Amino acid sequence: MGFWQLGNTSVRSAMRIKDGLTALSKSAVQGNIRKGEGDLAFRKLLGECGVVSLGVDSTNSVGRKWRSAMGKLGFLYPLVTKSMGFRQTDLGKLDTITPAGWNLIRAETVPAAQECFLRAMATPVFAAENGKTFSPLVWTLAILLELEKRGQEPAVHFPEIALIVQTTTPCSGLAQTADRILNLRSQREHSERKRVFDRNRYEAGGTAMGCKPHTFVDYADMNIRYLKATGMVQSKGKGIALIPEKHFLAVRLTQNLLSDRPLLELYRTLCRGSELPTDNAAVALQVLKDLRIQLKDYGIAYSIEGRPLDTAAHINQIRYQMESLISEKKEEIYAQEQSSCWKEIAAYMKLLSSRKERLKIGGDTEISIPRTEAPAYLEWSLWRAFLALGGLVNKPYEVRRFSVDQDFYPVSTAPGSGPDLVAEFSTCVVVIEATLSENSRQEAMEGEPVRRHVAALMQQYQKPVYGLFIANQIDSNTAETFRIGIWYTRDDKKLDLQIVPATLSQFNALFQALFETHQETPDAVIQVMSVCEKCRAENEAPTWKKRISEIFEQAVGTLRHPGKENRQMPR
Repeated sequence: MGFWQLGNTSVRSAMRIKDGLTALSKSAVQGNIRKGEGDLAFRKLLGECGVVSLGVDSTNSVGRKWRSAMGKLGFLYPLVTKSMGFRQTDLGKLDTITPAGWNLIRAETVPAAQECFLRAMATPVFAAENGKTFSPLVWTLAILLELEKRGQEPAVHFPEIALIVQTTTPCSGLAQTADRILNLRSQREHSERKRVFDRNRYEAGGTAMGCKPHTFVDYADMNIRYLKATGMVQSKGKGIALIPEKHFLAVRLTQNLLSDRPLLELYRTLCRGSELPTDNAAVALQVLKDLRIQLKDYGIAYSIEGRPLDTAAHINQIRYQMESLISEKKEEIYAQEQSSCWKEIAAYMKLLSSRKERLKIGGDTEISIPRTEAPAYLEWSLWRAFLALGGLVNKPYEVRRFSVDQDFYPVSTAPGSGPDLVAEFSTCVVVIEATLSENSRQEAMEGEPVRRHVAALMQQYQKPVYGLFIANQIDSNTAETFRIGIWYTRDDKKLDLQIVPATLSQFNALFQALFETHQETPDAVIQVMSVCEKCRAENEAPTWKKRISEIFEQAVGTLRHPGKENRQMPR
């Protein structure tokens, strides 16, 4: 038995396929993304739209990988081979966007996009044995449910996915596969050196299957991303676990693990979007009942009195609202946990400051940020930092303007129509804007939007509004724009803006000092910003930047050595 592989794009999140598909829909290269010129054109398009980072790639493999993933998922019409038993014309024009693909492009929320992935990956188009096919997603869900029946948590660890889950099919036997997982788990738990244990197992598996040991890790990493893109599972350490509110849907999806439907019928289903159990009103209603129980478990009051329950569409509208309420509650719990995660948050900011992609933060733990997703992770790290500092008046999902997945990782950057983050406190509002741009283009890209966003919020709130601009390097032209700090409204009312430009390293140093000295409140950050703002009028931009650096350093020094030379926080 070999590996099953859901996709092979080299991005952290499969959700970026939506960005690539959207870019393709607006381009003239659609339907012509194969062979030399086509591969090059598609690769160039993905790079220009910021979907991938273009390095040295003489074979244009990036374009081929993205095209392959989109075809496997039915978002593009895939290549029909002779072995399939039907013709390309029976399915659709090669490499053009399918109805399922257009549904993904039009998806405006993360749950809507996840449903597109769920419909794609629930379609049993992967070959099993004896002419039958299966869905790797459905197979994985069946394994999780089988483990739950045995009194285990419905979760699998990374080595279990790598060595067993992704190398088996329903033909392997559900009970036998669960036995293998539990046996591996027991052996690993009793091993003294788990990394050595894993390495030995990967080497043994590679010898048996004729592949390199690291192939198990590479495939598992990619497959996990795609499984999570469906919204059915979430992270559990480095592995995955079934999302509780998806339990009933998982049970319904796993009623049939093998399919003998004609391959053409399956591929047509894939390309238009497979039906889900919740498309049936009776099933949708049962899912709704299950969700109502979970709402009560979270202490969420919700009434469906007077709401129409006559069609699946009406029922699912209520279901989406219930799932949204549960998601918001989970995010509030996540926000409360961030103060205990401050070292990890600081590590992410350090990684972004270093411009590297990976950083070890102790033991076997390593964090990574793909280059193309660094802007999203910058906003995400600052969001987590302010959640950790606490004292927020607005909800965590009101602070951020970017989308997150079920594990609260960033899916995209904040849209350009407003600020990246808005942190409201009892005494003031802090508008956080972040960028990785550093040169003279920084002022052109950020100067006007940042001032406009701060000005808009000044007119909205009846309390002081500060702007905090974060970048790895602050260009003096950008600093000068914020130093002048003037904005005129449409009726020519003059607003005096208070925007402080600081580097990510400066903010991170202050953030760490606050937690290391157990003084983690937003007050110190606001105080430092206030001092920086007050000295802007008496300094030109280069000098102001230097003063800002000195003020941050003084604040950090005072926190760590309060008695030295009678230090006080800057005022």
